Amino acid sequence: MSTPAAPKTVLITGTSSGIGLAAAVLAAQAGWQVVATMRDTAKAGPLRRAAAEAGVEDLVQVKRLDVVDPASIDTCLEELLAEHGRLDAVVNNAGAGQVGTIEQGTVEDVRATMEVNFFGVVQVTRAVLPHLRASRGRLITVTSVGGVVGQPFNEAYCAAKFAVEGFMESLAPVAATAGVAVTLVEPGAVASEFVNSIGVDLPAMLTAAGPYAPALQTYVERTVKSFSTAQTQAEAAAPITEALTTERPAFRVQTSDWARDFVATKLTDLDGSAVQAMTSAWVG
Repeated sequence: MSTPAAPKTVLITGTSSGIGLAAAVLAAQAGWQVVATMRDTAKAGPLRRAAAEAGVEDLVQVKRLDVVDPASIDTCLEELLAEHGRLDAVVNNAGAGQVGTIEQGTVEDVRATMEVNFFGVVQVTRAVLPHLRASRGRLITVTSVGGVVGQPFNEAYCAAKFAVEGFMESLAPVAATAGVAVTLVEPGAVASEFVNSIGVDLPAMLTAAGPYAPALQTYVERTVKSFSTAQTQAEAAAPITEALTTERPAFRVQTSDWARDFVATKLTDLDGSAVQAMTSAWVG
């Protein structure tokens, strides 16, 4: 009697909530051994409960990994390889929102946003590529429709996501020569609490916005409304599982019809007028 093959192993960053949590559970349900990482493992309760409810707690292993801390990346990978022997896929999901405009913020705010959302992806990718080459594995990165279309009051966040898109678009053909498939997953709005997701005091921000207050108020009202009718976290995470399991994953995948239509506006807008007309309406 042959011995059953061990499940493939995927490392997912940013799994304490949102798309990362949903992706970890869905990947485990698809039969993957999931190494679910987060900066603070004390926040693993919701993931553990979701995995238990789905009956996949034995396939979800929580580890600490902070994408801006190279030592924590190295430690996590060393433990993963010692325990599982191989790494078949990585999902770069960890990130943080940032709302504001440059005149009202600081260059340090922009650097911090780039550090988490761009350089964190770069550091994880650099560390895992040798192992993905060995397994001829897959590198999946969650960006955003904000990595294709720049959006008002999201200058730093969109800049970081644009950078990730350019980085991965450039890396993909090189990685493919070594057998590693690269995929970008682009969600739109995902059902959540908007204020909590960006981690700011919106009333205070509006008070401090000065000449930009009317535009910010209009933007916030429009965005809160869009979040209230957004797709679920599981719906947004489903394309990640598909990219893990399909024979030939696409390079760029949007997570909803709305996201596909939104991104298409940019990709057919050679002079930029369509995007400017669309996003100008968001700020009144």
